Amino acid sequence: MSRDGRQRRRLTATEVDLEVAQQRALLVGTAADGNVADAEESLEELRRLTDTAGADPVEVVLQRRATPDPATYIGSGKAQELRVLAEDLDVDVVIFDDELTPAQQRNLEKLFERDVVDRVALILDIFAQHARSQEGMVQVELAQLRYRLPRLRGRGTELSRLGAGIGTRGPGETQLEVDRRRIQRRITKLKEALERLGKTRATQRKARRRREFATVALIGYTNAGKSTLLNRLTRTDALVEDRLFSTLDPTTRRLRLPGGETILLSDTVGFIRKLPHELVEAFRSTLEEVAGADLLMHVVDAEAEDSDRQIEAVRTVLREIDADGIPEMIVVNKIDTAPPNDVDVLLGTYPEAVATSAATGEGIDKLLVAVGDRMRALDRVVELIVPYDRGDVLAALHREGDVLVQVHDDRSTRVRARIPDAGLGRFAEFVAGGDNGGSG
Repeated sequence: MSRDGRQRRRLTATEVDLEVAQQRALLVGTAADGNVADAEESLEELRRLTDTAGADPVEVVLQRRATPDPATYIGSGKAQELRVLAEDLDVDVVIFDDELTPAQQRNLEKLFERDVVDRVALILDIFAQHARSQEGMVQVELAQLRYRLPRLRGRGTELSRLGAGIGTRGPGETQLEVDRRRIQRRITKLKEALERLGKTRATQRKARRRREFATVALIGYTNAGKSTLLNRLTRTDALVEDRLFSTLDPTTRRLRLPGGETILLSDTVGFIRKLPHELVEAFRSTLEEVAGADLLMHVVDAEAEDSDRQIEAVRTVLREIDADGIPEMIVVNKIDTAPPNDVDVLLGTYPEAVATSAATGEGIDKLLVAVGDRMRALDRVVELIVPYDRGDVLAALHREGDVLVQVHDDRSTRVRARIPDAGLGRFAEFVAGGDNGGSG
């Protein structure tokens, strides 16, 4: 290809990007009686998701409906009404707040004569735009293919087109074949690649354990301020954007606590209500960073009007990845901009929470002390007998643990100390009668 030809191709790609940025979207949600407020909050979140995906939400429609219509989700009459509205507003895509069945999506696209996507496809699209690491890109492609596989029937060659809007980005539609067996083979290869990457991540976790560092995972609803908090605590510069899902790939940094202990602090992907199951499954190896942590630092956005529901959404995902048994510490963030009354309500609901502003640094010193206290509370209390000629061991106990009692006899020093699980192994030979688990 000539240089001019390459230049023309690059310009075309730029034009496609501009087209995506100008995409106009009609947002549609439904609410059963009594759940209008919840539906409105969910639609507001859908609006932010749409904006994050690069489209312009020009209109939002909320329909009261007890149960979804099997054919069109919203019923034939409402579907006709929205078809006219979509034409009048000249929208490019209609986005539904709930997951559509393949049949509902096909029927609506045929009626509207424009793209129709649901919340799942929208979130997958955002993940496709933000994935940067090899593992992240593999995870997103796997999730997209799992979502699209049941939607192949009746789509003809549509999945082979080069798209420029929501629901068309990701694993290279120009190379996709409609044939299920070929896509299944691709899914199998992606799962194998993800398994290899997962083993590498597990090896890295084991190496960190051998270095005797405890781990704390930053979790929370998307855009709660986790990355900003990571930067503030560790004085680093992880990516921070005022957009949903700006962090997909986990970032781990060392953090020295006021008591002298060093921990590993990991930032993770933000959670969200109605998080697609395909994403939870695909990102399971990444989420193992959460499941393997010693403590979860749950960052809560004090500005959010529905912070309680956001907390529950995070805990729902924790249950799904078997991480709900890990000790949790609530961090009420953004107190510099949140209404004081809202902050007071959160602190009243969660008395052990710590109030901070990752943006200004307010409350950070108190947070660091609280993390140190929580980590020490998680450590096991053991009794050790250290010979006098092993002063190095006694020094290490004072350095790495919390020595509670120290008594000297003729030949040794009997020590009662609180030691992190990660560092217990190196002192095992000095434990009196084995680990007593803190009993006297």
